[in-house]
Amino acid sequence: MAVRKLYAGAKLREVRTRMGLTQTDFAARLGISLPYLNQMENNNRPVSTAVVLALAREFGFDVTELGAGDDERLVSDMREALADPVFADTVPMADLRLTGANAPALARAFLTLHRAYRDGAERLASLDAALGLSGNLAPSPWEEVRDFFHYCDNYIDAVDRAAETFATQLGPDLDAGLAKWWANRNVAVTRTDGPRLRQYDRETRRLTLSARASAATNRFQQLHQVALIAQAKLLDATLDLARFGSADARAIARTGLANYFAGAALMPYEAFRTAAEETRHDLERLARRFGASLEQVAHRLSTLQRPGAKGVPFFFVRVDQAGQITKRHSATRLQFARYGGACPLWNVHAAFEMPGRFLRQLAETPDGVRYFCLAHDISASGGAFGAPVRRHAIALGCEVRHAPRITYADGLDLDARFEPIGISCRICERVACHQRAVPPLERPLRIDPDDRGQLPYDL
Repeated sequence: MAVRKLYAGAKLREVRTRMGLTQTDFAARLGISLPYLNQMENNNRPVSTAVVLALAREFGFDVTELGAGDDERLVSDMREALADPVFADTVPMADLRLTGANAPALARAFLTLHRAYRDGAERLASLDAALGLSGNLAPSPWEEVRDFFHYCDNYIDAVDRAAETFATQLGPDLDAGLAKWWANRNVAVTRTDGPRLRQYDRETRRLTLSARASAATNRFQQLHQVALIAQAKLLDATLDLARFGSADARAIARTGLANYFAGAALMPYEAFRTAAEETRHDLERLARRFGASLEQVAHRLSTLQRPGAKGVPFFFVRVDQAGQITKRHSATRLQFARYGGACPLWNVHAAFEMPGRFLRQLAETPDGVRYFCLAHDISASGGAFGAPVRRHAIALGCEVRHAPRITYADGLDLDARFEPIGISCRICERVACHQRAVPPLERPLRIDPDDRGQLPYDL
């Protein structure tokens, strides 16, 4: 197998800028010539092994970040956007990789423009008068926030460390620590038999939680409110750096950051990472140890990307019964469809049919990367007769080379046949797929009315 050369000019420039060094000083610290550094920063030459070692030695840089930057995500996102029928011609992968590596800002601007076009087209198609008359073709606030976390690797260092410090201050008994924290601030915590998970009245200083919710959910909701009260300045500073394009996006992101704080306080980084390795990532044991739900544990596992102390790089998604992805994050090379549902060959869809069971799958994506995938139904009762049931399933996975560290992979033949899965039919290059919904836009079709296979066309 050919070794892929490492082009990481954007990352080198980012490190140099963060250190406040000129190219001359940076080159001297790395022990290379100025022209050589200039060529690497402009991706005219790959980053050498000597430079990688020098980055680690001189700056304590986590060298795994060189190969795990935004490039692959940007390439994947651009490729899917370019599969839109509005683009008549395809763009070679080589050009996309060059754009992602050399002009990431341009790539993001292109994605923003395409998203605005798509959102505008959907509003017109739906004949929604209220939105149609607004004339606002700005990116969807939800998409804008999703991209923010997506390109932060779903790890926000300042918020994560603040949550870890707060958890330490509460002590080993989280419930007792929270009760004392509220009491010290003269906040009354009550429970009511209603569908609202959390309501906080700032005037009366009363926090109301749902008696129908699980203990894990109530802990999480309390920690979310703690973030809004005690970490407001930190959340604002983080939001200021993100520079969201609308007030709605900023408000949604604030909720996302408060959720991030809650998860990080419920499962503090170092304690959780250590426990994850000790239990070999057993979701049920981790849930009991930290008083969390399976979904909270799986999501937290996908955020263990602290430089110098990273966990297994997982992907995590939550899907509904229609196959729509309602949460997604990937610290792996696997990137999920931004538009449309997930591949039907993925085991996460089967989880709805077998509630209570952990489903295992060995899967291979069109780029040849192999994954170990785990799926589980997490449908939750409404807590009362007649209350609606929320039906979701989660999937957690990693590249198969990490599978020996995962307890759920025990007993599997990791050299067995891998299920061929894709990302989106529009960009999937598999020729023979019995579940294909639409043809790929990058391949010509052959349609013979006298010759019919599983599909009404051949690629």
